[in-house]
Amino acid sequence: MSSSTVHRVRRVASSGTGEASGEVLRDIPLPPYVTGEDTQFAVRAVVVHAPQRWSGGVVCRNDASPHPCRLHRWGTRVLALRGLRAAEIAALIERGDPTAVVPPPNRPA
Repeated sequence: MSSSTVHRVRRVASSGTGEASGEVLRDIPLPPYVTGEDTQFAVRAVVVHAPQRWSGGVVCRNDASPHPCRLHRWGTRVLALRGLRAAEIAALIERGDPTAVVPPPNRPA
């Protein structure tokens, strides 16, 4: 593999998001427009990477990283772009169904 095809992850300074190490990975970029497929991936991300209380604080249920992890943040942002309110996203997480279907956004006729 040539050095031009190697992808490096750069760390950026924490902005007080509660990361234990003081550094966080950059957020996953949002899609240019949110499709139904993006929405389903986002639902899966927020449900699978839901918060879980642990002795050291709140961690990601999937990988035990400090919550909210990158995928949970990405999923939340995508669902918000799709038109879901914070309460609706919280209800999806509470249901715990990673295959839940989000209705298409209401569009004026």
